[in-house]
Amino acid sequence: MSRSRTPRSRWLGILSLAAAGLLLTSVVAAAPHDASAATTKSSAVTTTDIPGVDEIRSSPNLKLVVNLPKETPLDATNSDLAFQGRYAFAGNYNGFVIYDISRPSAPTVVSRVFCPGSQNDISVHGDLLFLSTDSPRSDDSCDSTRVPSSETQWEGIKIFDISDKANPRYLKSVQTACGSHTHTLVPGRNRATMYIYVSSYGPSDTYVGCPPPHDSISIVKVPVHRPTDAAVVATPNLFPDGGYEGVPGQKSATSGCHDITAYPSKNLAAGACMGDGILMDISDREAPQVINRVRDTENFAFWHSATFNNAGTKVIFTDELGGGGAPTCNDTIIGPNRGADAIYDIVGRGDDRTMVFGSYFKIPRENANTENCVAHNGSLIPVFGRDIMVQGWYQGGISVWDFTNSANPREIAYWERGPLDGENLITGGSWSAYWYNGYIYSNDIAKGLDVLRLTDWRTWTANFVRYRELNAQTQTGRFGR
Repeated sequence: MSRSRTPRSRWLGILSLAAAGLLLTSVVAAAPHDASAATTKSSAVTTTDIPGVDEIRSSPNLKLVVNLPKETPLDATNSDLAFQGRYAFAGNYNGFVIYDISRPSAPTVVSRVFCPGSQNDISVHGDLLFLSTDSPRSDDSCDSTRVPSSETQWEGIKIFDISDKANPRYLKSVQTACGSHTHTLVPGRNRATMYIYVSSYGPSDTYVGCPPPHDSISIVKVPVHRPTDAAVVATPNLFPDGGYEGVPGQKSATSGCHDITAYPSKNLAAGACMGDGILMDISDREAPQVINRVRDTENFAFWHSATFNNAGTKVIFTDELGGGGAPTCNDTIIGPNRGADAIYDIVGRGDDRTMVFGSYFKIPRENANTENCVAHNGSLIPVFGRDIMVQGWYQGGISVWDFTNSANPREIAYWERGPLDGENLITGGSWSAYWYNGYIYSNDIAKGLDVLRLTDWRTWTANFVRYRELNAQTQTGRFGR
């Protein structure tokens, strides 16, 4: 989700319907995308009417198993998910929750850690848990308070010891330029080192610790057995030319990255960098090199996140039109190509690899104007011979879609709740929807943890894959690890 504060959020913090209307009716000269190839097709059961408040609708092959509501003190906005063994780790703007999911039909809370600092983007590795803090804080403790950006004392990465899941211990903080909106774990060449690629954006002349220009990411090196020695080792400039200049109020300018997804075994990473989508060679973990860059000045407003297919021959970019707080799943106003996914084929070899546009995908259901809905976080389902992804769309719900044919993606399953309110837009819905060891787990912003079961002939082989650990932004291939 994009930031809700100013000045860092720019147009992303303007979530009123009027602002959304400005975003959605303004068009500038575009790269030559074939809009006719972008029509979303679906083999899932769909309906033209909109569910009522809290009413659940779904295709026959995707069903809710259980929901665990949020509880105080972690009753703020839910954010991302990570997994390890029999545990799920759920970020929340007030901290994080560890769930025991050994019985997916009856998950239980192992511990709750109160440690405010939006967004608390989360990942895990071994006995370590990492949290992103992207709000100006009075200090680096879990008792910190929010302060004006002109008085920032700390923001960045927090590291916890989770060897005892019932009693996580805060170990170390690492301050990073412009904070840490999201982060991505990238294993080093040996098991003794882990790198964290920190994505942040939104510089300002009055923002302490975040002056313009900010065309870089921060790379934190973590000695796995000495995590208190973690430190920033590089801040590579990914956009020496400054990146896309943007269109005020319509298309976001590039000033850093929003999210990076790595495929370490292939030495690849894809960055969704506000106004640009990039492909990087990460052979040298401390010096990633941009090898290709794409823009979509017609339909993309904010390059939000990326996902590779299993073969590493495609990459999906998402457009978070409206900053995650606007009703953009509306065919008559928005259309099928904005607030959508874009599929790019990766062609060529080595430094000559380029990304070639294939088509767009957007959920084929109309949402109410009281529902924030746009493409958001998802992961691959580890299916043999196909490219299939599960994805959260905020109040658009959860979609499972097949992009094996880059030019003709199709939805094969969906599940959604109706709006939180029939009269007013209240932010909610699936922040992240990820496949993990036979089930789909969704961290709903307002409703808590949802566990769902997909029963479909096209995905049955995924039930034989078991992951020991899953951070969706660190891809490991179809066979798990």
